[in-house]
Amino acid sequence: MKYLITLLVITLFGFAPTLQGQTKVIHAGTLLAVPGSAPKTQQTIVVENQKIKQVYDGYLNALELGLESTDITLIDLKDKFVMPGFIDMHTHITSERDPNAISHLWTTLEEADAAYNAIPYAEKTLMAGFTTIRNLGGDPHIMNALKRAINSQLIVGPSIVASNGAVSATGGHGDFHGYNDAILEMVGQDVSICDGSDDCTRAVRALVKSGADVIKITATGGVLSNTDAGVGQQLTDQEMKAIVTTAASLGRKVAAHAHEAQGVNAALRAGVNSIEHGSYLNDESIRLFKQTGAYLVPTLLAGVSVYEELSVNPNIPSAIIEKIKQVAPVVEASFKKALKGNVNIAFGTDSGVSRHGTNAREFELMVLYGMDQNSAIKTATINAATLLGKENVIGKITPGMQADMVATDTSPLQDISVLKDITFVMKLGRVYKNK
Repeated sequence: MKYLITLLVITLFGFAPTLQGQTKVIHAGTLLAVPGSAPKTQQTIVVENQKIKQVYDGYLNALELGLESTDITLIDLKDKFVMPGFIDMHTHITSERDPNAISHLWTTLEEADAAYNAIPYAEKTLMAGFTTIRNLGGDPHIMNALKRAINSQLIVGPSIVASNGAVSATGGHGDFHGYNDAILEMVGQDVSICDGSDDCTRAVRALVKSGADVIKITATGGVLSNTDAGVGQQLTDQEMKAIVTTAASLGRKVAAHAHEAQGVNAALRAGVNSIEHGSYLNDESIRLFKQTGAYLVPTLLAGVSVYEELSVNPNIPSAIIEKIKQVAPVVEASFKKALKGNVNIAFGTDSGVSRHGTNAREFELMVLYGMDQNSAIKTATINAATLLGKENVIGKITPGMQADMVATDTSPLQDISVLKDITFVMKLGRVYKNK
């Protein structure tokens, strides 16, 4: 009787919140357990204690699995295409660009406003199939509280790996621009702003003390900082080397925001683990990627999004407009160069620049620019998990892995755009969406 009630609840409501702790048996019509490999049909996945216990060929019932029927929740995905949960390696979960926003609205807001804003952004991200994100930026007080709230299931959202800010040179992309000195003095200087190797060492230590899981640096200028300083190198070679050395000594990887090739190459020589954006890669960049094993996180969607915004937002400062016009058109060529050079690529969107929950547009752009569908999915699963250092935890549907998985009605290997309509989401063995 309990087994029938479980099936009824799943049928009526999509998932059974009171039964989330039970063993789950999933019948998957098509399963891409290891992206990059061929999918299999008619698979049974057993989930227990938030992990994948086993994967079997065929649709097995409780008796065949040696389980008491009253102890399991059966989830019927026989008409679905099932994959590991996606990982977005570059997000800004506490904010979102709005062309209609008042330019100086931030002057009226509290930290709590950003935290409250993050609640729907986090839910949209999870419902879009992204069960893990790496958030590169954000106030540590907000990010730490957000992670705790999600982990304790007070709110719905993906697992978060956070940088809690970005190490930046004074006046660099990560600094605060465009306001009167009195306002800047009132706001105060972030602990992550630094000048010189010793000061940048201090900044890394301060971020780790704040709870940062990863260190983000702004190796070059950025498109959306309100300054006409360009997108060339800003942190010195010596500063970046000190940052990487200090981060490694504290068990942290380093993600480098970098656009122009000189800054990209300097960051790679310093030993960063990933280049975010990489808008102007040259032959030396490709050589260094191959030599170091670093990853490119291309954030193609960010370039498209800011270019689209030009036509609908009359309030963009002129310094930013010029950089959008400079950078957006070159992103595609740089990605194609990395693809041809067999550079390691991990999925990242820069969401917050684009709308949260639309992360899957990045898949479309990757395929449009020349990557095959299976490889694109691999960037958001196996590749991203490896870059996080979590390749034995997430990114695959194999025994012992965390039970994060998503599903679509049809195969994304035939049409990548179906990833914009995720119909099933499981994170840590808990079903959050099933339609």
